Amino acid sequence: MDTTHNFVALFRSVAPYVNAFRGKTFVIAFSGEMITDEKFVNFIHDINLLASLGVRLVLVHGARPQIQLRLDEQQLACPSVRGMRVTDSTALQCIKESIGRVHIEIEALLSMSLPNSPMANAAIRVTSGNFVTACPYGVIDGVDLMHTGKVRKINTEAIHSHLQQGDIVLTSPLGYSLTGEIFNLTFEHVATEIAIALNAEKLIFLLDTFNTNEALAKNTHSLPRELTVADCQKLLGQKSQKNKSLSEDIKRYLDCAIKACEANVTRTHLISRNTDGAILQELFTHNGIGCMISQQPLQSLRDATIDDIGSILQLIEPLETEGILVRRNRELLEIEIDHFVIFEHDSIIIGCAALYPFPNENICELACLAVNPDYRNTGHGSLLLKHIETKAIKQNIRSIFVLTTHATHWFIEHGFTETTLSQLPKEKQDLYNYQRRSKVYVKDLMRQS
Repeated sequence: MDTTHNFVALFRSVAPYVNAFRGKTFVIAFSGEMITDEKFVNFIHDINLLASLGVRLVLVHGARPQIQLRLDEQQLACPSVRGMRVTDSTALQCIKESIGRVHIEIEALLSMSLPNSPMANAAIRVTSGNFVTACPYGVIDGVDLMHTGKVRKINTEAIHSHLQQGDIVLTSPLGYSLTGEIFNLTFEHVATEIAIALNAEKLIFLLDTFNTNEALAKNTHSLPRELTVADCQKLLGQKSQKNKSLSEDIKRYLDCAIKACEANVTRTHLISRNTDGAILQELFTHNGIGCMISQQPLQSLRDATIDDIGSILQLIEPLETEGILVRRNRELLEIEIDHFVIFEHDSIIIGCAALYPFPNENICELACLAVNPDYRNTGHGSLLLKHIETKAIKQNIRSIFVLTTHATHWFIEHGFTETTLSQLPKEKQDLYNYQRRSKVYVKDLMRQS
């Protein structure tokens, strides 16, 4: 029964994400190292699942280890300038062969449709093409990079056409010029430019050297769960021990994330390729397992609107069932919605509270303070309370009171003191529910301000 309950609860919890992601474009980039990993087949299964949920997918793959192996076989040494490989004609031939093999292997895995497997009846259509127009990088520090290039233009119309037909677009780190030349690109920058050109909802990098949980435990390569563009710029600009602990790979990915988010890609995600199911855990759970980067902070406190009523009901109904909150129906919420504020995280309402003023007595009531269980004990309730108090002070309210049956210690810790029912406004005394026997707490806002 517990297993069934957990499955049902988990399945229901992903519904908001499924609805939010359907029809959105995700650009997912992964390295050549990932392709050689035994967990890569599971990753393909996860890609199939995303496609079946209506997510429009562009996959951008790398091939660095495969290229290096081919160069070693040919005993070719390619110098680097500022981390970029100098690609002469001989090296380019090795690069084309390596990328071609990798590309075909990925297409083969995406074509699986074995019975009794996650790919059963998948019927995934994979399309590739000359979507990336490139130009030579040129001469850097006096060295001609030759066939090493950079993205000049993305054929967004062609990619959109295939995505609208339900195809997965698979792109390699090669670009083509108007003169018919082929250029060696980096898959990170190809993915970034495609995400920008498509105005993608998400740009997702699967990293070789980064794992949030392991990194935090070892205090190496650690990044917070959420960063803004400004946070990334500050982190990269710091000459501190934390900056030194970041690998060059992570710094490169952060640069890509900054560029993408500044160009209106909604989110960039950095997650580990070493965790099985990493992309599903990142996309379909509240906490995720990687680092999510956005232009602006994901959390906001704002006044509620009529459109928020459904989410507020979903948030408070379990607490009403337990008797922690007084029951409110939809009609009452519609009438009182102007009293509510909500705490929003990445477009999901995770908390709410209401403020009911009694101007004649220069006091107000805090009511319906609720936080999603997944976000409790993280300070969100305190932020909601602080926001309500600030709102009351702006209205020249001197004190705030609350009726509670379960959270007495929490309110005491936040500066409330117990009082008697007789100290409340007469209107509130008349409405007091003696069956609930709620305790009354009050806080002097003038002293706090």
